Amino acid sequence: MVESLTFLHGTPSATANIRSENADFIVQEILPFTMTGEGEHHLLYIQKNGLNTVEVAERLSKFAKVHPRDVSYAGQKDKNAITEQWFCVRIPGKDTPEWQSLNGELLTVLEATRHSKKLRVGALSGNRFKLTLRNISGMQALLERLELVKKIGVPNYFGEQRFGHEGANIQKARDMFAGKKVKNSNQKSMYLSAARSLLFNQVVADRLAKHQLAPLAGDCVMLSGSRSFFTVEQWDTELLERLQQADIQLSAPLWGEGELVAVADAAEFELAALAEFEIERVGLTKFDLKQERRPLLLQPEAFNWQQIDEQTLVLDFILPAGAFATSVLRELAQYQDMAEVRRQAWLASKET
Repeated sequence: MVESLTFLHGTPSATANIRSENADFIVQEILPFTMTGEGEHHLLYIQKNGLNTVEVAERLSKFAKVHPRDVSYAGQKDKNAITEQWFCVRIPGKDTPEWQSLNGELLTVLEATRHSKKLRVGALSGNRFKLTLRNISGMQALLERLELVKKIGVPNYFGEQRFGHEGANIQKARDMFAGKKVKNSNQKSMYLSAARSLLFNQVVADRLAKHQLAPLAGDCVMLSGSRSFFTVEQWDTELLERLQQADIQLSAPLWGEGELVAVADAAEFELAALAEFEIERVGLTKFDLKQERRPLLLQPEAFNWQQIDEQTLVLDFILPAGAFATSVLRELAQYQDMAEVRRQAWLASKET
């Protein structure tokens, strides 16, 4: 799903391995609010190693003896990583479980406090990543590419995780659009997100291939650090300067019901890029999703790196919620995900 997407800085020449071990992929969630310290919602900051988010939520539900719907989290996190993630457990009354009793080899409760509101999906300001790249070939090329990414950024593609193994979520979305019933609301949301992400990636890839970062008449631009947007019918000197200074950003559509907010040349381009995706476009409008926009580029914050030796480098950066670290990595090096290599080897062993 992402292999053929256009590179902003050209195909990288360096190669590297990621996730040689879970400790090579460290993620820390950043909340946009301060906990109140009281209320029936228990917020738990948990470090997990080798567990996925749903597995941790199930453990919390059983431990606290509450219904699974009373356990929530702001976002899904990788299993093959060490992640620090917030969970919320609703427990009416004054009882406070001994959360530290949950601690073990794979899970550690780092912090526990109360809050007045439920933690909902998407309630993050961002994530901090510390990634170790190993077995690097072409270190000098990688270092040069790092400088480019720090200065300009990368395409804001949705990563392969969004689409499931071998793009299975896209086919399930198409089946759903064709009339297949999906009762599980989480699965339905996952399939809709996958279809929407596919269309966004297609527009961005086509735009970079044909126009790079050149603005088009009728572009819909977003205010940096905001979801607010407006349409530029014609670019003038002032707007071009704001674009150059990253005060405003080019954007691409998150498809849904309603009129496309780009107009003129930009609208014509976006519709042409999605001409072959009528099933997805029509399907998404039937599920009450509204037209939205997403920045075309992703600019990692606090972007730093440290070369450990001739074949090892550690990256440290912050991304806003909804952005993918793998979209940063793919612009830096042709990487091999060793966790996926191990998974494929395990599947092969099962077949013999």
